[in-house]
Amino acid sequence: MKIEEIMTVDVETCKPESTLQEVASKMREINVGSIPICQEGRLVGIVTDRDIVIRGMAEQIPNDAPISEILSAEVITGTAKLTIEEAAELMAAHKIHRLPIVADEHVIGIVSLCDLAAKDVLKTQHAENAIVNISKID
Repeated sequence: MKIEEIMTVDVETCKPESTLQEVASKMREINVGSIPICQEGRLVGIVTDRDIVIRGMAEQIPNDAPISEILSAEVITGTAKLTIEEAAELMAAHKIHRLPIVADEHVIGIVSLCDLAAKDVLKTQHAENAIVNISKID
């Protein structure tokens, strides 16, 4: 099965100049734990709820600071042609919970571990290993 069959396609994004407060509010509004950050439609980073707490609040970054101050610029991405097993392996190898799916540097979808679980695709050994490896503390 291809990842494009289970990915979420209505992906909300924010701009690098969006504030920490705006991004956190957007996360709450749409009930997600991460937001891709895009400039002119191109993926330039990603921010998680954990980033806002650890890199923002704990470092006393003001709520009105641009999200570009705390985003993760090196984003691991996948393509719509990945199999579910390949996506799970990629997520495990990089210990990430969410995988933006891109085409020509534009976000066309996103897959989370929850998506894999909700679609009942965790029956494969690859996906089970992904969850175990992502959850391990180094």
